[in-house]
Amino acid sequence: MGQAITVIDGGVGSLKAEIDIGPHHLIADDTKDASGQVIGPEPHNFLLAGLGACTAITIRLYADRKKFPLERVTVHLSRRKIKAADCPDCRTTEGEVEEMTREIELTGPLDEATRTRLLEIAERCPVHRTLTGEIKIRTSLVPAQPATVTA
Repeated sequence: MGQAITVIDGGVGSLKAEIDIGPHHLIADDTKDASGQVIGPEPHNFLLAGLGACTAITIRLYADRKKFPLERVTVHLSRRKIKAADCPDCRTTEGEVEEMTREIELTGPLDEATRTRLLEIAERCPVHRTLTGEIKIRTSLVPAQPATVTA
């Protein structure tokens, strides 16, 4: 199993979530439209950031191993909901589909064959494979703890 991540909400009336990943402390929030304070990225943006980071790292590892003259990888990401009927290559046929767009910018003196190969490698990024593969999320409740009383 991977490293444990703990998320604690900001309490009544707050959409803030405090995230601990090992020694790293992050804050997520929702948009002002959803009564958030916008003090951190909204949760979907963490998902996109993970995909972008994994993509950049995967391409960099491969390019360095092959000694390609890749100077910089920049990954631009966005997401939107689209009608399933407007998505001819989607399995879902009704309702809406979450569409993520990933544009990869490769800087350096790379020929077209190398650029194409690096795009193929991006498709092998572990987070990309997770998102496009079967995902099973198992959820359970932790037994209730007695309320703490302060004197």
